Amino acid sequence: MKILTQKFNTKHDTAPFSQIKTADYKPAFIENIATAKAEIDAIINNSAAPTFENVIETLEFSGNALDRLSSIFFNLNSAETSDEMQKIAQEVTPLLTDFSNDITLNEVLFLKIKNVYDKKSTLNLSTEQTTLLDKKFKSFSRNGALLSNDHKEQLRAIDTELAKLKLTYGENILAETNNYQLHITDQNKLKGLPEGALEAAKAIAKSKNLDGYIFTLDMSSYLPFVTYAENRELRKEISVAAGKKAFQHNEFNNEAITIKIAQLRFKRAELLGYKTHAHFVLEERMAQNPDKVKAFLNDLLQKAKPAAEREFNQLTAFAKELDNIDHLEKWDGAYYSEKLKQKLFNLDDEKLKPYFKLENVLQGAFTIANKLFGLSFTEVFDIDKYHEEVTTYEVSDEFGALVAVFYADFFPRKGKRNGAWMTSFKSQYIKESKNERPHISNVCNFTKPTDTKPSLLTFNEVTTLFHEFGHGLHGMLANTVYPSLSGTSVYWDFVELPSQVMENWCYEPEALALFAKHYQTNEIIPQEYVQKIKESANFQEGMATLRQVSFALLDMAFHS
Repeated sequence: MKILTQKFNTKHDTAPFSQIKTADYKPAFIENIATAKAEIDAIINNSAAPTFENVIETLEFSGNALDRLSSIFFNLNSAETSDEMQKIAQEVTPLLTDFSNDITLNEVLFLKIKNVYDKKSTLNLSTEQTTLLDKKFKSFSRNGALLSNDHKEQLRAIDTELAKLKLTYGENILAETNNYQLHITDQNKLKGLPEGALEAAKAIAKSKNLDGYIFTLDMSSYLPFVTYAENRELRKEISVAAGKKAFQHNEFNNEAITIKIAQLRFKRAELLGYKTHAHFVLEERMAQNPDKVKAFLNDLLQKAKPAAEREFNQLTAFAKELDNIDHLEKWDGAYYSEKLKQKLFNLDDEKLKPYFKLENVLQGAFTIANKLFGLSFTEVFDIDKYHEEVTTYEVSDEFGALVAVFYADFFPRKGKRNGAWMTSFKSQYIKESKNERPHISNVCNFTKPTDTKPSLLTFNEVTTLFHEFGHGLHGMLANTVYPSLSGTSVYWDFVELPSQVMENWCYEPEALALFAKHYQTNEIIPQEYVQKIKESANFQEGMATLRQVSFALLDMAFHS
């Protein structure tokens, strides 16, 4: 436990993963919460007149040990979890929620913050200091500091229940993902599937001591199956399994949890004086309010709908012509879209994948970061990691100074949730004239190497890697005094900008020439393929846009 309650004696202050036992987490949380509480109490009990330094700045840097512990534990709970980790998460989340509310709902502490806030125009603060002061004041005033004692207790109960429900929701999805497998022993049922997908499925079966092939709901397994498998019934089987994941009548059913979360969010917003949860959230977004969001989404809907209808009609006619399919189902979309794309552009992912070896693509991202920002990435082997598949890098600037530590975790496994994301094990900040550099992680779920082939990415996976790396750069290049303003701690409807910018390099011939090389011959990707990539960039973009708009409209329907 002690390793998690004291300063790490490690290279670059990195997390000492190999020294941590799962049983250490809960007692460490209890001790670090107590330490953080003592730091908060010192601010509350300080008899000196409230100042920016003794209230706002001291509050900002309080609870550092607890923050580090939380980042380690909850990042691993997403990327390398276990039943024991999930049990601890359920136990410590209410403790953390209570502690957070103890701070936010403390009247004396809020009055000290308000005292500083009310005189901010006279304090000669920097822009960053003013931003921090505004953020601290809003975090208290928007989250219950002004409520009556009765309403504060109601808020505490809601927050505790919400925290537990959200944890359970994610655990249920992971459990359902892990519980499903499509086991095929007759290779004749797998016609159309590319060699790489078959090899990966065979490796999964072998790892379970089974013959044949196993396909799972991990995207690196699921997506190739619904895209290439000619067997429509099997595409239906796995597609239906994905669609009803965590929404079946079993112990992992999220249906009631989803409704309850929406209800509690509405109740919480109402308690805090907001019309809906959307009004509460959007007040601290660039969008500002639900009306602007709905107007934006409806405008997008009207602009994208004609293109989406044309694309869908084209796809329907193509499926009818090719296989006499009268009615397209969910499990037909990816399959016939890929066939149509091949016909229109004479290009498919199987032609492209040999040029996108994972290691080459990652090195390409590093090279572009070097050209743009002067960064160098050096793989190191003396920094602890939480799984053998993780690779670690020191990131340095053009003068050799450390900019960040970077963790790359790219393959699916049982204890890892689906998707791709960027996170951090330590935020950047400046304290006592020392610039503490960040520890950034990119987590993805790409196809694992097999006995005969390295990990070869689809073009979509290439853009995913660059997208998450863009978030990573946003974190690595942070240079603020205060950790809560560092890196990706910006409005959520702005945070995707650096990732989108980085992603767009994947369509540029100059960028592709840096890393798109055949894994066997080292041949640079042919220009005709590059041209086809650019030409096909907007293929079915109308339908893709409507899909994203539908997610946003559903979100707004739940919360506004």
